[in-house]
Amino acid sequence: MVCFYTGLLLRRCMAASPTVLGYPDIGALAFGAKGRLAVSAFLYAELYLVAIGFLILEGDNLDKLFPGTSLSVGGLVVSGKQLFVVLVAVVILPTTWLRSLAVLAYVSASGVLASVVVVFCVLWVAVVDGVGFHGKGRMLNVSGLPTALGLYTFCYCGHAIFPTLCNSMKEKDKFSKVLVICFVACTLNYGSMAILGYLMYGDDVKSQVTLNLPEGKISSKLAIYTTLINPFSKYALMVTPVATAIEERLLAGNKRSVNVLIRTLIVVSTVVIALTVPFFGHLMALVGSLLSVMASMLLPCICYLKIFGLTRCGRAETLLIATIIVLGSLVAATGTYSSLKKIFYEF
Repeated sequence: MVCFYTGLLLRRCMAASPTVLGYPDIGALAFGAKGRLAVSAFLYAELYLVAIGFLILEGDNLDKLFPGTSLSVGGLVVSGKQLFVVLVAVVILPTTWLRSLAVLAYVSASGVLASVVVVFCVLWVAVVDGVGFHGKGRMLNVSGLPTALGLYTFCYCGHAIFPTLCNSMKEKDKFSKVLVICFVACTLNYGSMAILGYLMYGDDVKSQVTLNLPEGKISSKLAIYTTLINPFSKYALMVTPVATAIEERLLAGNKRSVNVLIRTLIVVSTVVIALTVPFFGHLMALVGSLLSVMASMLLPCICYLKIFGLTRCGRAETLLIATIIVLGSLVAATGTYSSLKKIFYEF
């Protein structure tokens, strides 16, 4: 509900000026050049870390499908998750060199269908393949709340593309209806998976439920393969805005060799971090707490108050926005601390 409301705030900010075409433009409208820089920094950092999460996701699931796989190169043996992270990066690398990602954009739309397929496969494993609903766990784990809130926020952090999405619509006045449909659909999908995972595995559920599924079952393989598809199509979409920003900063322009070099170095850097911090759940919780909270909760409220002022907002709305800012700050502080603590502990 909070993220839905802040999405509406972004729409109002866009309506305040015809020059607003993207999220950074809202930051510029509110706080000038510094606002644009701050908003861009949070958005690009979020995209970069999500791309790293994709590599970790691929490595974990491929290792589940092909356990014990190893490769020896010049006396150096690489095996398991590390091997698959590198191999996936090599396969994905050429897609990041493309200047036009129109085809990938259409392919990434398959994520909607993929999410439904994965939920159905997990349900099939429970009902048909005999896993059942025998998981044991605590209904409320207070100590895990900071991490959970960060993950929840990450699930609803589409605000970075909301302005672009709104501008692409023929009937922009229906944007609020689009948000309602999207948030309801996502909640049903997330809620179904959460309930299934809890009832099937309880506290033993892993950061990716596909890692819990029994080996050898067709439904398990289908769920894992479906999970693997999205990162291949979306990785390039995640890193391209980051690469474009760096290219513009370095005035690379249309220098093909320089562009390829920049994008290759970005991919290499994500591989290094994915191998160094191979904790998918903790990383996504960190992204949700530190960056998604800023992009989806704090920045929309702060920019809205700056653009319209307290007098035009009214007491009730100002109080609501202030409450969201306080809530978002608490989630960001506690979630970031908890996620970093768990990452350091895993090392």
